[in-house]
Amino acid sequence: MLAFIGGTGLTRMDNLRITGSQTLSTRFGEPSAPVVEGRLNGREVLFLARHGDPHVLLPHQVNYRANMVALKDAGASAIVAVNAVGGITDKAPTGALVLADQIIDYTHGRDMTLFDDPEEPLVHVDFSWPFDAALRAALKERLTVSGLAWTDGGCYGATQGPRLETAAEILRMERDGCDVVGMTGMPEAVLARELDIPYAMLSLVVNPGAGKSDREITMAEIEAVIHDGMAGVCRVLADLAEHW
Repeated sequence: MLAFIGGTGLTRMDNLRITGSQTLSTRFGEPSAPVVEGRLNGREVLFLARHGDPHVLLPHQVNYRANMVALKDAGASAIVAVNAVGGITDKAPTGALVLADQIIDYTHGRDMTLFDDPEEPLVHVDFSWPFDAALRAALKERLTVSGLAWTDGGCYGATQGPRLETAAEILRMERDGCDVVGMTGMPEAVLARELDIPYAMLSLVVNPGAGKSDREITMAEIEAVIHDGMAGVCRVLADLAEHW
């Protein structure tokens, strides 16, 4: 079953009928919110509000391990993660969607693996290509016919948050090869790999990265882009569900 991780706004899609929810507990604790079940364009789907419902959890406070295990327990066979990002390079103008194919992790202190029980075997997963190729290809097909501005490929830089980055940090990330910057991509992506669940990320660019414009970044401007851009994201996800 296809699952979506993002904000609570994802459950207000057109043609979505909510059919139930599961309040799940895992050995890693409680997920951010109940797993919502629905039918989208006639297909069964799952939703999880990454930051809680209502939105109360900062990026470093999210129990990523519990979230991913809860989705698997609920029947997720593939996961599309939606997130808001800052744009660093010309590949990521404000308002566009980015279908990243690489990731660099700058976070710290987060629980990064499901395999930390000394009583269980240690597992090293291959993470050379962090996003599932087949799921990315399916998203590319839907984005191609969407009429939206989008970029195929790019590197997502995952930072700790909750503060935004300094201009010097963005310059460093650009030198490292990052095209966008966000706070939720890790450890979410690697946990999906450890669970052997196909995972891809669809990022909405909501502001230029620090130092990439001559104006201060304001939350009001970010929220306005999110409001406008999420309508397009929802259309793409609904189309994906229909064709998955």
